Amino acid sequence: MSESINVDVPTVGESISEVQIGQWLKQEGDWVKDGEDLVEIETEKASVQIPAPGSGFLENIQKASEEFALVGETIASIRLSDAPASNGTPPKEPAASASAEPSPSASSGGPSASNPPAAGGGATATTGGTTASFIMPAAKRLLEEHGLSQNQVPATGPGGRLLKEDVLAFVRNRGNAPAAPAAPKPAASVPSPAPRPTASTSLVAESVPNRSEEVKPLSMLRRTIAARLVEAQQTAALLTTFNEIDMQPVMAIRKKYKDAFAERHGVKLGFMSFFAKASVEALRRYPLVNAEIRDDNIVYRHYHDIGVAIGGGKGLVVPILRNVERMSFADVEAGISEFARQAGENRLQPADLIGGTFTISNGGVYGSLLSTPIVNPPQSGILGLHSIQERPVAIDGNVVIRPMMYVALTYDHRIVDGREAVGFLKTIKEIIEDPSRLFLEL
Repeated sequence: MSESINVDVPTVGESISEVQIGQWLKQEGDWVKDGEDLVEIETEKASVQIPAPGSGFLENIQKASEEFALVGETIASIRLSDAPASNGTPPKEPAASASAEPSPSASSGGPSASNPPAAGGGATATTGGTTASFIMPAAKRLLEEHGLSQNQVPATGPGGRLLKEDVLAFVRNRGNAPAAPAAPKPAASVPSPAPRPTASTSLVAESVPNRSEEVKPLSMLRRTIAARLVEAQQTAALLTTFNEIDMQPVMAIRKKYKDAFAERHGVKLGFMSFFAKASVEALRRYPLVNAEIRDDNIVYRHYHDIGVAIGGGKGLVVPILRNVERMSFADVEAGISEFARQAGENRLQPADLIGGTFTISNGGVYGSLLSTPIVNPPQSGILGLHSIQERPVAIDGNVVIRPMMYVALTYDHRIVDGREAVGFLKTIKEIIEDPSRLFLEL
């Protein structure tokens, strides 16, 4: 018998004892190479890929997508083997596999009498797929829940595997189609076309409202976000102050230098680098906004690690730009661009999200006009940016149209007074409306 090794949930960070299965990158029965990513797991901080501990065939998947597993728990195994001779073609599962059912033609040279091929040849009784040679665990559970058999659902997975998505698609389509006979017709008979629903039955069907519900577990990321936001509301004395900024000076700089900036540095010149550098200057002037309460002490940080809220594949994440006071505009833009790419691929690491002394959240990219962001504990402040809109404003006694942005600073009133908060936001406004202050240190 071939030797097998277990695929266990690794330790993914201090104090993390449970993870959620994201998606299997390989299917049961696939041959995998040692070190190749098998499955993506979600922690409360980031997504992590578990590599194969050896080369062989993936077997005995114990946890399906969205299920939870403990650190150290076995979630699959690998039957050690050399690479198949088919040069990458997914091999067939052994006939003795407990969860697999033989195909209709497995015992003879042609189709069985109880399951004749459709007109196109090689298809099951349901048009559009092949007979499943192997059922994934999640698909098997769904078949049992809906009272379906393997031969009713077309399999689209590699090697004729029946996937969870195949069953879900079949259930959805069945709900929109006329009912079909439960048992297959004899081979000699030709199926007659399904009767067309009358106008009255169609009207009745369309008049029934959809009141179905779907229950899905909270992801690890959403559970952590929920816990931290509730913690912030319950432990901190949060208050928000507002201001508005004329964005015309920064927009003029971007328009003038965007091509040269992109050509030289390989990244686009965005607004975030201006606000990140302006925040560093404001944090220097009002260090309490960069501090935190730790027990009965105030901890002043003489560095500026700024978190930037980014919408990722699994939700909002806040990776940290370290020592922004030492970064150039190009460094900030390149760092944000790389974080956005990794977030979209769910490849941010826990170390990317730990720490931070201050946060910037740009709800304007989603169209938000005004909001009150929530502080990310144990930080003491968060700057909220919003959409830019042309509005009439009074300048030197004249009404002019300018691109204006509302900005908000939510702060922990236990440590930051209103005077410091208003001064901080005023500093941001002054620098963005006159960016030369960044270079002249005014």
